[in-house]
This record gives sequence, structure tokens and C-alpha cells, in this order.
Amino acid sequence: MVGYRGEPGKTSDLLRDGWYVTGDIATIDEAGFIRITDRLSRFSKIAGEMVPHMKVEEEVRALMPEHHGCVVTGIPDPVKGERLVVFYTDPDLRPQDLWERLCHTELPRLWLPKREDLHRIDAIPTLGTGKTDLRAVRQLALERASTIAAR
Repeated sequence: MVGYRGEPGKTSDLLRDGWYVTGDIATIDEAGFIRITDRLSRFSKIAGEMVPHMKVEEEVRALMPEHHGCVVTGIPDPVKGERLVVFYTDPDLRPQDLWERLCHTELPRLWLPKREDLHRIDAIPTLGTGKTDLRAVRQLALERASTIAAR
């Protein structure tokens, strides 16, 4: 890649020493195969610690029937820098019950979202490609947080 057409600022943000920086986190096995395991953008810095959204999502998914989904995002927090917000689709699981179940997992306490940051929704927002629309999820989280703060 030589750069983004007509966007030198965007190009300089993503090219370092001639390499395109994808933001992917990966492992390389002994045979040289690369396995992408996460993205830097899918972490929140909470009280100075990097918290992986995918690990929290894995725990939430394990607490629901297989056909339901979830997604985790981070929003600003005045005390800890960021905080996690979880959206999930199981209509039979109350946020309080999900929070209690999460408290019994192996997740570190710092990684647990607040009770008021667990939200059941009908469907996880997706892009035309079928991938989760992380921008829409974050916007939804910000809207929910401002609604709760206004109460």
C-alpha cells in the first residue's frame, strides 16, 4: 500500500517505517502461520489496564444460549478513563441476572461492566458485510449512557 488517495494525513497515521499498521493483534506459530486474535481498537483502558472486549464477550456468550449474540464497547468514564458497555440479545436474560452470572466468572473485577451498562437489545447492529457495526454499537452505548445520566 502506498497510501490513501488524497489523504496524506490518514496515510501518515497508518504507515510506519514503510509498513501498513492494521491494528490487528496476532500470534505466529512455529510453522510461521499467522493467527489474528484481536484488534487494538477492541480494548478499553480502564484504570490504566488494557481490557480486551473479546474476552468479556466470550464470557457473556458462555452465559447465554448459543443462538444469542453480544457485543462489548467502551465509553468514556470520568473516574477510570473508560468503562465497558455490553449489549446482548437474549430476551429471557435480565441485566441483573447477567451481572450476577458475570460476577461468578473468572473475569477480573476490573473487567466487569457496571450493572447499568448491561443492555438487552433486539439485534446487534451490523454492516452490509454482516460484520458487527462497532461505530453504531459505540454510538448506542453513548446514547444509553447519556439517557441514564439525565435521569
